[in-house]
Amino acid sequence: MTGDDRYKLFGVYVPQSIADSLAEFAYEEGGVVDLESYFDPDASTVPVGDPGADATDALVSAVVENFAALYDAADFEAARRVDPDAFVLVHLAAEPETVASARERFRAAATIQEADLRTVHTAILAAQLDDGDATRA
Repeated sequence: MTGDDRYKLFGVYVPQSIADSLAEFAYEEGGVVDLESYFDPDASTVPVGDPGADATDALVSAVVENFAALYDAADFEAARRVDPDAFVLVHLAAEPETVASARERFRAAATIQEADLRTVHTAILAAQLDDGDATRA
C-alpha cells in the first residue's frame, strides 16, 4: 500500500525511439540524466518530491487526462509494424490512482484495437510526446 507521499512505479514497453523521447522529457522536466537506470525496478514506490518521479507523474497524468484525444491521434498501424524485438521496458512513476487509471485505459485500448499492450503503449505515448507539450492539461 502506498501513501499520499509515494508514487507507484509501473512499466511500459516501447521501441527505443519512444524510450529516447521519454528520457529526453525526463531530462528536460526533472533533470534525469539516465531514465533507464533512474528508477530501481525492484522498488514498487518512489517518494513524492523526487524530480524524476514528479516529471513522469506529470506525463502519465496528462496521458490519462487526454487519453481519448490521444487514442484518436494515435497511429496504431505504425505501432503494429514495430519489430517485436525492438521493444524496451521503461519504468515510470505516478500517483497510484493515476497508474490504475492508465493501466485500465491501456488495457481497454488494447482490447478495442485487438493489439498487445506494447502496441498501445507505443501508439499512445508517441501521440503524447509528439504533441510538443507532454504535460498539457
